[in-house]
Amino acid sequence: MATASDSELLIVSSIDKGENSSSEIDNVREPLLEGAHHAENYSIRSAIFPFLFPAFGGLLYGYDIGATSSATISIESATFSGISWYDLSSVQTGLITSGSLYGALIGSAVAFRIADWLGRRRELIVSALFYFLGALVTAFTPVYVIMVIGRLLYGVGIGLAMHAAPMYISETAPSQIRGLLISLKEFFIVFGMLVSITYLPGNSGWSIWHLLWRKVGYTVGSLLIETVAGWRYMYGVSAPLAVIMGIGIWWLPSSPRWILLCAIQGKGEFQGLREKAICCLCQLRGAAIGDSASRQVDDILSELSQLSEEKEATIGEMFQGKCLKALTIGAGLILFQQITGQPSVLYYAAKIFQDAGFSAAADATRASIFLALLKLIMTGVAVVVVDKLGRRPLLLGGVSGIAMSLFLLGSYYTYLGDVPAVAVTALLLYVGCYQLSFGPIGWLMISEIFPLRVRGRGLSITVLVNFGANALVAFAFSPLQDLLGAGAVFFIFGGIAVLSLLFIFFIIPETKGLTLEEIEAKYL
Repeated sequence: MATASDSELLIVSSIDKGENSSSEIDNVREPLLEGAHHAENYSIRSAIFPFLFPAFGGLLYGYDIGATSSATISIESATFSGISWYDLSSVQTGLITSGSLYGALIGSAVAFRIADWLGRRRELIVSALFYFLGALVTAFTPVYVIMVIGRLLYGVGIGLAMHAAPMYISETAPSQIRGLLISLKEFFIVFGMLVSITYLPGNSGWSIWHLLWRKVGYTVGSLLIETVAGWRYMYGVSAPLAVIMGIGIWWLPSSPRWILLCAIQGKGEFQGLREKAICCLCQLRGAAIGDSASRQVDDILSELSQLSEEKEATIGEMFQGKCLKALTIGAGLILFQQITGQPSVLYYAAKIFQDAGFSAAADATRASIFLALLKLIMTGVAVVVVDKLGRRPLLLGGVSGIAMSLFLLGSYYTYLGDVPAVAVTALLLYVGCYQLSFGPIGWLMISEIFPLRVRGRGLSITVLVNFGANALVAFAFSPLQDLLGAGAVFFIFGGIAVLSLLFIFFIIPETKGLTLEEIEAKYL
């Protein structure tokens, strides 16, 4: 790490004494920002667990998405449901499938008020608790109403986890691999979806485990689908995973940046919180951090010292100045992520495969598994290259492919209905490009762009936009399709994708390799 200049030493000395002279801070702020990036020492081993257990929140979210489609088949089966109220209306089935989404909206709204009070680590523990309770209530429900309550509880866990996990990972990860680790969270979501595909109605059925380990997969899939009340197993399996997540996070340290924010805002004894932040940073980085932990903490403090007289941001302040700019970048990117048709295109995938000749249930399931594998592979590619190529190139390239695929889908349903290969190609292009761009990079950017003082509330608003837009697009697709036709709807999504390209080109910054404090200083 570079040798401190006299002015840098002055501010560090002032901070150590608890002094916050604004003139001294102003004099030294620029040299700290203009210098080369401080190299963050870390070991890969020490970075694994601070990522792994928060990422379980994404795994449980992805698993729920995939498991619910199979669970509803089991619940509505007169033979295998194991319940007397299996004959559900479309509205009742919809509440089961979308219950976790509505719960996630509630969790995101609650996070706005409690996130900065709880802190990132404790919020993740609370989310694991809601995951656990939601899984148990759903799995052991005696009646339909209790099941819906269980789905809502599980959804609150999703909302809290998808809010806190990106924050914790971004605030604790070394800047050199921050993009890789946060993108891996998206990988966990997709992996959770993949392992939950278990459709085995008879000896000809398939599952992802059948694809990887045929005999073992058949046993697992049969347990979940062909066993009476198999849907209880599907939902119940989330409970032990939630326990692992909660215990793992319990042993992790708090985010040093959150501790320092509490110190700056006077929420505890300054020097004690500073020492606690140093201790947590050493625990996160392992032995490799050595004596530089104190220096890194003081560098962060010097960047935060202008907040010394300020408290938490109010709702009004979220829509002013640098807060508004960060919210425009984060919420805008997440909004475009959803309104370019992601929920609807995946919803339409089964029909596209049927049009292409995958008529049998087993064939359609194989196609769905292939689609899930493609999502996983392309997310893996994004994980590998995001810290090398940067965020903007992946977004611009991937969203360009999304726009092209949407126009192809529109053309298929308008002009090329006798060429199903066009629809399949467009679908695969859409899925691949989405997982290379919007999928992982959207969550990565929102975890990086907000200033520390408003990060909790800013992410809460952004996650609320994500789930709200998801629900809106999923709800509006069928009525729009009936009113305008599928081709016109896909053309509309394609036009929105072109607008999102302009938004990315002119608004979205490149944050590769920068610390969170440097991102704030450079772009906000």
